[in-house]
Amino acid sequence: MRADEYTGLSALQTAAAVNSRELSAVEVAEVALAVAEQRDQYGAFTCLAPERAMADARRTDQRVAAGERLPLAGVPNPIKDLNPVEGLPWQAGSSAMRGVVGPADDPIVGWFAEAGTTMLGKTATPEFGLPCYTEPDGRPPTVTPWDVTRSAGGSSGGAAAAVAAGIAPIAHASDGGGSIRIPASACGLVGLKVSRGLISPGARPPGPGLGTEGVVSRTVRDTALALDVLAGARPGDTYWAPLAPGGYLAACERAPERLRVGLLTTPVIAADAEVHAACLDAAARAALLLEGLGHEVSEAPVAFAAERWEAFRSVWAVGALGIPLPAEAEPALTPLTRWLRERGRSATGLEYAGAMAAIQVLTREVAQTWADFDVIVSPTLAQPPAPVGSLRDDADPSADFEAQMRFTPWTSVFNLTGRPAISLPLHNARIDGADSPVLPIGVMLGAPFGADDVLLGLSAALELVAPWERPGR
Repeated sequence: MRADEYTGLSALQTAAAVNSRELSAVEVAEVALAVAEQRDQYGAFTCLAPERAMADARRTDQRVAAGERLPLAGVPNPIKDLNPVEGLPWQAGSSAMRGVVGPADDPIVGWFAEAGTTMLGKTATPEFGLPCYTEPDGRPPTVTPWDVTRSAGGSSGGAAAAVAAGIAPIAHASDGGGSIRIPASACGLVGLKVSRGLISPGARPPGPGLGTEGVVSRTVRDTALALDVLAGARPGDTYWAPLAPGGYLAACERAPERLRVGLLTTPVIAADAEVHAACLDAAARAALLLEGLGHEVSEAPVAFAAERWEAFRSVWAVGALGIPLPAEAEPALTPLTRWLRERGRSATGLEYAGAMAAIQVLTREVAQTWADFDVIVSPTLAQPPAPVGSLRDDADPSADFEAQMRFTPWTSVFNLTGRPAISLPLHNARIDGADSPVLPIGVMLGAPFGADDVLLGLSAALELVAPWERPGR
């Protein structure tokens, strides 16, 4: 198989070819590793894992030969470096963890392996996944393949760069405040944050429930295919979201009947955020497409005042403080991480409990405010992909955090409320004149809790009527 043949295959097509033995997983892995070596000028990987990849591929071929049909047979799928993989470097984007090696596979690594994936390597993330840009100390920044002067976003920046570069059809990602949807927008990909509890936290405690695992991909159906593998409760889970009848790939074949769509272009968490004209154009175009599909579109109100978002800030800071690090590691952390941890130290137990209660109240209020809508449509980001270094501010971490809020004034609403949301690459634009690179501009669709299947069905319908450029070929 040639490289151009490999990069033109979706995860769904790859799995079908390997299951039918038209292709071997070993053959796919060899080409994927070669493409990774040729194309990782975007800072996508912290390390490649050829021995692990070939071992995974051989195991998949043996299972297929024995009669198994695997949902992700032979599909190359790197793992985000927030999650350990046995025997591979595990730095989590932090100089403080330099030299640490994964002691065992994270549960999600096992879930993907059971489905037949080939683990290509570890993808780059910012320090502990905290910022929305991937510019970790000690290594080059991760950039979008559309324009190497601009960030791939974060915190799943490496995952998105790998998929947009054609190195893998899907890549493991995670989202605690937008970390799947932000890089999906910056790299022209599909990125779904699922309903709270739809994917198990595995061995990690669920905590406040802001984050979830997932993937970035080039097609809606590849995201749905991966969700069919990941969704569902695991032993010990104390809460979980209901599964869609028939599964999520099947949901892509069911275009939803007439939906009530709310168009939201006013920033939520940062009232002073400036929204770029290209981002407004992207949302407006999505609204027209949805009307063309027979859905009713009207303006949606802002769900809550910007200052009510402070609960998220408190919980985020305490979460940063909760990262288990020895005291001597503190000086090696980035200024932003140190600032967040210091804020976490200043929070009392009563303040944290109040923040958690405030999130629960907001969840109810959002549900009431948007009760008349089946879907909320907004730009994914307030701006096009950010120039490298434009958000990071080591001299003033508070300004850094505020800049991130203005860049992402919608994404964390869905983490706070546990609702599903997906970024779709429905728009492209030249930002700096006719000779400047074309940049992807994402549109975010959000739905009520548990309506992940509706969201995927609607996304698949949009992909059909407005197919986007598939990067990385």
